[in-house]
Amino acid sequence: MGLSIGQVVHDYGAVCQTITELALEQEAPISGEDFRMLNLCLDDAIAEAVTEYSVQRERAIAAQGTERLGVLAQELGNLLDAALLSFESIKSGRVAPGGSTALVHSHSLMRLRSLIDRSLAAVRLDVGIESLERISVAEFIEEFEIGASIQAEAAGLAFVVTSVDRTVTIEGDRQILAAAVSNLLQNAFKFSHPRGNVALTARATADRVLFEVEDECGGLAPGQPQHLFQSFEQRDANRSGVGLGLSICFRAAKANGGELRVRDIPGKGCIFTLDLPRKLSSDLTGGGRLQ
Repeated sequence: MGLSIGQVVHDYGAVCQTITELALEQEAPISGEDFRMLNLCLDDAIAEAVTEYSVQRERAIAAQGTERLGVLAQELGNLLDAALLSFESIKSGRVAPGGSTALVHSHSLMRLRSLIDRSLAAVRLDVGIESLERISVAEFIEEFEIGASIQAEAAGLAFVVTSVDRTVTIEGDRQILAAAVSNLLQNAFKFSHPRGNVALTARATADRVLFEVEDECGGLAPGQPQHLFQSFEQRDANRSGVGLGLSICFRAAKANGGELRVRDIPGKGCIFTLDLPRKLSSDLTGGGRLQ
C-alpha cells in the first residue's frame, strides 16, 4: 500500500491508543485480561505485517535482480553478435580492414568493455568501497582521452579535452570513478546529434575538483533532470542499453564524498558535473597545502 514498515508499526500503536482513549470516554473499563489480549493481538498483527513486508521486499529485490541480469545478458549478446559478424566479414577478406565494418567491430568491442566495466562498478558499489588512493587528475583524464576520441570519431562527433595542472589530486576508488566518467562520456556520445560536439573538462577550485561532460543532445524534456539518475532510466526511443549508467555515476559520486549534477542548456544540450573533494596534504612545516 506504499507505507513504510515504520508507519505500519506506528499506526498499530495508534490503534491501541485510540481504543484506550475511547474506553475512557465511554467509561467502559478494560480489564487486565482484556488489555493483555488486545496487546497480544496487536503484537501478532505487527509481527505478521513485518513478515509480509520482508517477503514482498525480497521478492521485489529478486525480480529486479533477475530483470537486470536478463537485460545485461541480452545487451552483451547483441554486442557480441555484432563483433563476431563484423570479424567474420573482415577475416573473409570481403571488406577492407580499415573500412566501416572494422569501425563496427571496434565500436562493438568498446561497448562490450564499457558494459563490463559498468557492471563491475555496480557490483563494487553494492558491496561498498574498500580501495582508496590518491589520484592525479591530469593522469586520470589522460586515461580516457585516446579511447574516448576513437568513440567520438566513430559516432561522427568532435571531442575536446581540457585538463588541470598535474599537481591537482583527488582521493577515491579509481575503478569506480573511472566508470562514472566513462559512463558520462558514453551518455554524451550516445545522445549528441550527428556532427555535434562533446567536451570533457576538469576544473579545480580551492577545495573541489569538477569533471564536466558537455554534450549536444538538444536539451532535456521538462521535469526530466530529477529522473535521470534512477536505475534503468533510459532516454532513447528504442530503450537500448541497460540503463544503469547515470545511476552508477550518481552512486559513485556519493560513495567518493561528492555529488553529481546536471545543467540543462535548452535547445543545445546538457552539462553533467561530477563534483569531488580536492585532496589536501601536509607541507613540510606541518601545515596544510593544496595538492
